[in-house]
Amino acid sequence: MTPEMVMEISKQAIYITGMVAAPILMIALVVGLIISIFQAVTQIQEQTLVFVPKIIAVFIALLVFGPWMLRQIVNFTENIFGNLSHFTG
Repeated sequence: MTPEMVMEISKQAIYITGMVAAPILMIALVVGLIISIFQAVTQIQEQTLVFVPKIIAVFIALLVFGPWMLRQIVNFTENIFGNLSHFTG
């Protein structure tokens, strides 16, 4: 296995990780921002108000994006195991 192969696999792994995590992180960010704006407008400073909507939004996002996320990870893993003979020889 050459250093170029290792770098290419690492680059793909980082890309897949970012691509899979992005929908969940973006939804949590948007919900947090909306709740923060709501708190600033209404001057309600309840700390638990942020967590419950975020947890619900992330759970719904996992239900919606979960199959796609799993498919991306499985495809990457199958690609690595399928090309294993190229890496060792």
